[in-house]
Amino acid sequence: MFDTKIAVILRDDLAVWQKLNVTAFLMSGIVAQTKEIIGEPYCDGAGNVYNPLSVQPIVVMATDQEALRKIHQRSLERDVTTSLYIEEMFATGHDVANRQVFSEFSPDNAKVVGMALRADKKIVDKITKGAKLHA
Repeated sequence: MFDTKIAVILRDDLAVWQKLNVTAFLMSGIVAQTKEIIGEPYCDGAGNVYNPLSVQPIVVMATDQEALRKIHQRSLERDVTTSLYIEEMFATGHDVANRQVFSEFSPDNAKVVGMALRADKKIVDKITKGAKLHA
């Protein structure tokens, strides 16, 4: 049904609250990059209006640090823009601090805890090779 695929890949040793927090942050980046993935507002039977949601399913995957590093590298090699969250961002409290600590690391030394991407299905499958569906 979709030519593209959205995937969130999380480091498998994160605490549950960290997985949820990182997933929310990463998906906000995907939405900011690709506004057309947001559908129309929802309305319930009583006429209450709710926020629109993604029109496309989102696959959530998990893997270890080394595989996540490789997935990150493959996304860079294929020039696919991603949302990226590094471990040091857990210690900050706001966007400016997040961007500051993020800028201190490169792909070679960043401790990536999660990333999200949206691209052609085949490209996403190649990039995320090694990650498994999150259980």
